[in-house]
Amino acid sequence: MTESEILFNKIVVNTPNGIKGKMFGAECIKTKGGKTAAFFWKGNMVFKLDKETQIKALKIEGAKIGTHLYAPTKQMKGWISIPYNQSENWTELTRQALEYVNK
Repeated sequence: MTESEILFNKIVVNTPNGIKGKMFGAECIKTKGGKTAAFFWKGNMVFKLDKETQIKALKIEGAKIGTHLYAPTKQMKGWISIPYNQSENWTELTRQALEYVNK
């Protein structure tokens, strides 16, 4: 297991209002109601965020608009990918993503 996978799993365990799940074959964090808030893909985490938080997240070095897992040229509206080298942001973005999709 890679360091990024270990961190993802720690975030899942330490996020009381989220549960681990799958989305298109990728590990993800869902609300208890089943809505996906974030997923782990190729060493990055991708978060579903409100517009204001998207703008802030895109200022993180290496951040980019998320793309479909198996169609990397197709952007996913509202999803922001944050690389592992910026993983100090993952826990807070997970919290914000869960809060957003749970509205």
